[in-house]
Amino acid sequence: MVQKKMLHLLEFDKIKEQLQACAVTTIGKEKANELVPFYQYEQVAHAQSETEEALTVLRLKGQVSLGGIRDIRSSVKRATIGGILDEDELVDIETTLRGGRRLKKFIETMREDEVDLPILFEHCARIEPCFELEKEITRCIDRDGRVADEASPALHLIRKQLRSYEARIRERLEQIIRSSENQKRLSDSIVTIRNERYVIPVKQEYRASFGGIVHDQSASGQTLFIEPHAVVSINNQLREAQTKERQEVEKILSELSEKVAVHSEALLTNVEELAMLDFIFAKALYAKQEKATKPKLNEKQILRFHSARHPLIPREEVVPISVELGDEYETIVITGPNTGGKTVTLKTIGLLTLMVQAGLHIPVEEGSEAAVFEHVFADIGDEQSIEQSLSTFSSHMTNIVSILKDINARSLVLFDELGAGTDPEEGAALAIAILDYVYRIGAR
Repeated sequence: MVQKKMLHLLEFDKIKEQLQACAVTTIGKEKANELVPFYQYEQVAHAQSETEEALTVLRLKGQVSLGGIRDIRSSVKRATIGGILDEDELVDIETTLRGGRRLKKFIETMREDEVDLPILFEHCARIEPCFELEKEITRCIDRDGRVADEASPALHLIRKQLRSYEARIRERLEQIIRSSENQKRLSDSIVTIRNERYVIPVKQEYRASFGGIVHDQSASGQTLFIEPHAVVSINNQLREAQTKERQEVEKILSELSEKVAVHSEALLTNVEELAMLDFIFAKALYAKQEKATKPKLNEKQILRFHSARHPLIPREEVVPISVELGDEYETIVITGPNTGGKTVTLKTIGLLTLMVQAGLHIPVEEGSEAAVFEHVFADIGDEQSIEQSLSTFSSHMTNIVSILKDINARSLVLFDELGAGTDPEEGAALAIAILDYVYRIGAR
């Protein structure tokens, strides 16, 4: 296992940030953020194969379309407990279904080309199209995200009445404001809306000339927004029709929400599979960007990294390293001057090991080999704790003691400046004792 502190120390969280940037959907980014290394050989091998399959697709097809896929989980769960979804939520469900159907078809066509993608095919097999639900939402919600007139015969008739009432009101008000007699009585020759009623702007002193209902006034009080008597009756009919429209729209949304609830299990499974596919393709895209390769895996705690690059150092600046550990040597001591690259070497070995075990390809030359460790431990950098009032030496020793308690023969242990921060002779003796102990345990 790896403690959260070790992952942070080896900057695995920064790799996850880069991986998240390669994911397209929020659900895929969420998967990338949850990534942790595996510690069983079979799990690591499977995770590496996922990445390799997705890279095969990118190599053959160039890119993968994941457009339209949304995180619809909260909407689906609300529908299952009787909630009424709004138009935007239903559109998200429809586009997610369409996006999932398109992705499923895209990957499954590669089966016809006899491309071997067992893991991707398995994920696609679990995506249920729910085509009838998708078609029904498309029919009922228009491109502007509004319930369409054709969603029901009743709504079609109500909307037709609404347009008729609005046209009659506008026509009557246009006659009033075009009248030469009324020109001087109006602040402006326009028809506007106040409190969902059609009104005209009348000068304060001519209020009695129009009668009707005052709905608002200007900030100065010089203009009154009046609904003339001539349109009060039609405005009432319009409001009544608008109420009927809202009721019919709510009825349609309720029926669609019930259909979503019926398909809830399939929809939630689809989201999980689409998140996984986006995450897998994010791993492949990251490997492509980093020019990373899939290392050979072993269970013998042997690693052979050829021309390994630290993935967080710019490619034009990084100095590649080659290292072999676990075969001819079980313990390596690196010496050299300050700023000579000792710490970066340790971090490179540790980080690339974590990446491999998380299913990521790594920036090494072809033919490199990686071990699957049960534990990865690191004591790197200044872990001085101000809260605990520990010296640098004491802080390192506290960390090392906790590491020595947990190591076994399937552990990778990284010590930076072992024995530093105290008397050189005592520090050297302590360092030798620690290394001898780790060697006897059989850790790398």
